[in-house]
Amino acid sequence: MEAIRPVGRTLLRDRAYEAIRDAIVAGEIEPGAVVRDADLAERLGLSRAPVREAFSRLVDEGLLESKPQSYTRVTPVVTADVRDAAAVVGAMHELVTRIAVPRLMAADLEIMRAANERFAAAVTAGEVDLALRADDELHDVLVRVSGNRAAAATVARYTPLIRRLERRRFGEGGNCRSAGLHERLIEACASGDTGAALGITAEIWRSLAELVDRPDDD
Repeated sequence: MEAIRPVGRTLLRDRAYEAIRDAIVAGEIEPGAVVRDADLAERLGLSRAPVREAFSRLVDEGLLESKPQSYTRVTPVVTADVRDAAAVVGAMHELVTRIAVPRLMAADLEIMRAANERFAAAVTAGEVDLALRADDELHDVLVRVSGNRAAAATVARYTPLIRRLERRRFGEGGNCRSAGLHERLIEACASGDTGAALGITAEIWRSLAELVDRPDDD
């Protein structure tokens, strides 16, 4: 599990949370797997306290489920839960797009273009983790520029639920997002066309809804 590795001593709770979350999203800790605070604390080079706090947060966010005095385990990927999360995250992305487009600077657009280039290259190479990371970097520009902290927190909370299913679909040969849609979004942002940017953002999230609803091969 490459995402599980020793961490430094600063912000231990947050760093433990990020490491465990990333391992779950990447499938390195599989759905249904039982997780133990002592085991993960040893692997992370931490005491059990920050790992327990991370577990509590991950339970709250739907990536872990816990039965007191019995087990803590990774939740299954439930399509209905992903669909609900995608509806909320999509709405937040439309909100930040509306706010951010008039505020974007040339440097912001260059970050988006560079991220989309990495995204397209990763999709072509079948590098799912790199593709999803580049996708996050592109859309995070709009989240950051909007300055809406509530929207940013909502996106950060619910995106991991979506990423688990996106990663599975990508592994099955699906194209988790479209570099072409990204290009259109960037050009709408560059021209200051908020309406067009909103329409393309909605289209991106409709394509994700189709991905969510695609039947499993098994």
